Amino acid sequence: MRNAKFVGWMVCAIVLAARAMSPQVRPSESPAAELRLHIASSDSGKARAVPAVIWLEPVPGAPVLTFLPQGHYTLLQKNRMFVPHLQVIPVGAVVQFPNADPFFHNVFSLFEGKRFDLGLYEAGSTKSVNFSREGVSYIFCNIHPEMSAVVLALSTPLYAVADAKNSFVLRNVPPGDYRFHIWIEGVPLARLEQDTRRLHLASGPVDLGQITAPMSGTGEMSHTNKFGKSYTPDPQSIY
Repeated sequence: MRNAKFVGWMVCAIVLAARAMSPQVRPSESPAAELRLHIASSDSGKARAVPAVIWLEPVPGAPVLTFLPQGHYTLLQKNRMFVPHLQVIPVGAVVQFPNADPFFHNVFSLFEGKRFDLGLYEAGSTKSVNFSREGVSYIFCNIHPEMSAVVLALSTPLYAVADAKNSFVLRNVPPGDYRFHIWIEGVPLARLEQDTRRLHLASGPVDLGQITAPMSGTGEMSHTNKFGKSYTPDPQSIY
């Protein structure tokens, strides 16, 4: 009964977190802009839907919008998976990492973004992390190599997550000057930085066309354990 109540509580928390992920943008006195973009594959293979995010960083003179934490942010560990796989949060937000599996997990992140190691913790317990710096954090479990997630901490509410067709629609953008950024899982950051650019947005729709990226081979990044070594599962492990 305790586990059932725990899982039920976590499902509610995830729903609240999903609602909190929606950008909160204050109305502008001028008609807003709407930004559209599509990711196309630069490979010969067929592109598949991959986690991706675009966001606009205001430059001096552009409207400054506040992106504050709202509700609860949760990455649930269930069935040896993180749910959701991708979460966009404001800088300074606290993310809960509850363990709803009947065995131990060891959540860590030693790549880019926020670095942390939560250590081993048992079923029915939870730990939390304050994502105090802007950037992309790749999240893994030191016991289960198949588990991965991404937390993108931003200081701007002007962002959009790609849909199932690798397209973006970013609405309610106040007119002004911005720096455009994009993140695509599996694509090196050095490659993505080539698409960073300055944009001047007036009111109305703006179509940026498409960005080409090596999509057919993208996906969850390969990684070592928290000690920098390959995973060596023990068939007798209780985890």
